[in-house]
Amino acid sequence: MITAAVLPWVGGAFAVALLLAFFRLLRGSSLVDRVLALDTLYVNALALLIVLGIALGDPVYFEAALLIAVFGFVGTVAASRYLLRGSVVE
Repeated sequence: MITAAVLPWVGGAFAVALLLAFFRLLRGSSLVDRVLALDTLYVNALALLIVLGIALGDPVYFEAALLIAVFGFVGTVAASRYLLRGSVVE
């Protein structure tokens, strides 16, 4: 099937994107760049888990991807509020 042939390429592309986002997280020029790199990092990890779940046919990976999506969104909002106001909670 064509899906089995494409999934390793897609997984490799997401793994490279994950490494590049991690490099940007470590070497970002400003705090805003690092927050965006962290956001990209969790989106790439989420996509990699979904590809892995499709390849293995295991629904546990989809649940883990959903948890990463929720926690990543909350973390991005908290980091953005901290950058904007100086505190997360008013």
